[in-house]
Amino acid sequence: MKNLATLLEEYIAAYPNEKAAINMLEFFNKDKNCFQKDNQEGHFTGSAWIVSPDRSMVLMTHHRKLNMWLQLGGHADGTEDLISVATREAKEESGFNEFVLLSDRIFDLEIHEVPAVAGEPFHYHYDVRFLLEADPKNNTIVVSDESHDVQWIALDKVVKLNPENSMHRMVKKTSALLRQ
Repeated sequence: MKNLATLLEEYIAAYPNEKAAINMLEFFNKDKNCFQKDNQEGHFTGSAWIVSPDRSMVLMTHHRKLNMWLQLGGHADGTEDLISVATREAKEESGFNEFVLLSDRIFDLEIHEVPAVAGEPFHYHYDVRFLLEADPKNNTIVVSDESHDVQWIALDKVVKLNPENSMHRMVKKTSALLRQ
């Protein structure tokens, strides 16, 4: 397993115009408590961009606290291996048991503000996203308490549900996979 600094450096080399990666690497290097939820400034999270085998659909959750459609993921809770965090959260939030990790490289990342919600103060999530695959035919969705819903969403419908820039970016990266 590569450490997060190496993964971020590789991402910066591949996407030099994405400033968030440089900011994440600086945060990682300066804050030794960066994987803990109790870090009031912010903390790393691991997410899974889960695609169907034909890359035409993405498994998404309608997040209960944030009331928006997102990729599956969550807090590192002290775990520095964000691939394992992404996989753990994907299992917890979907009820699926089997995923294929399509790459051990970072698929996407985003630093986003988390508003003060449910007694938690305003802070930042340094979200590192990995590309996973699951088969909709071989898995039954189980919606966790963290979600209003979990669904397979057609790739061309994702940005209608969540128009954030990072969603556009991940859809674009997924579309590029279709052309390979």
